[in-house]
Amino acid sequence: MYPIVRREKLADKIFLMDVKAPRVAKTCEPGQFVIVKMDEAGERIPLTVCDYDREEGTVTIVFQTVGASTKRMEGLMEGDSFQDFVGPLGCASELVDMDIEELKKKKIVFIAGGVGTAPVYPQVKWLHEHGVECDVIMGSKTKDLLILVDEMKKVAANLYVTTDDGSYGFHGMGTDQLKALVSEGKEYDHCIAIGPMIMMKFVCLLTKELHIPTVVSMNPIMVDGTGMCGACRLTVGDEVKFACVDGPEFDGHLVDFDQAMKRQQIYKTEEGRAMLKLKEGDTHHGGCGQCGGDK
Repeated sequence: MYPIVRREKLADKIFLMDVKAPRVAKTCEPGQFVIVKMDEAGERIPLTVCDYDREEGTVTIVFQTVGASTKRMEGLMEGDSFQDFVGPLGCASELVDMDIEELKKKKIVFIAGGVGTAPVYPQVKWLHEHGVECDVIMGSKTKDLLILVDEMKKVAANLYVTTDDGSYGFHGMGTDQLKALVSEGKEYDHCIAIGPMIMMKFVCLLTKELHIPTVVSMNPIMVDGTGMCGACRLTVGDEVKFACVDGPEFDGHLVDFDQAMKRQQIYKTEEGRAMLKLKEGDTHHGGCGQCGGDK
């Protein structure tokens, strides 16, 4: 069992947990992910590592309540445990393997959208600890949904916060902020974008115009996390890749985002049925004939 030693609500439907998992904490690197499972009947949920403490043996995860399984996770408190906490999975950020002195010469910008701030944070923190400066653009729909702002301020050379509604920071999206910075004379030769697929798609369209190489962290549906099931397959350039073993980071200018988003839509009906069953509990009988509850 993997006990939760800290639980914090960061924003509406967004939660942070520190989980005691010494073996994972000992070896994980920025960019990698874990798969958690609450109990024997629980769904396997992939979550990117937000932070880790090797001495304390803890791994920090951040999740947003979007379906039945994450709704159940929301109910876990300090002292509760996950039955499974598998990782580290996937490949670490390419930055980890690069020469530090070469990294220091790069002008790096991160663009984080919504909960994508969580996987951006460990990479920026790692760079900061190694003396590498970078800029961070982080945004959300509104001020109330921003997360980890204070933490990011401590590790980013420059932090630019945006909100779609203008309730905090720059009024606009991350792409708008990047355009503004470039028009002001800022130059970047490397971009890492992490967030909703539609956001990463439009970041990549912009950075392609600006001739800025861009890496994205893909978050398609995953099942086993070992490349066996094929659920997380993507088309990158003219090759089929699996996000769980080949990624989750890829060259954003080569990813077929339209195909990836269509694949995500396939699972929405199933998730909706699961949420309905969770909400209705024992009263759920499947009388509609559509949700499978009558089987």
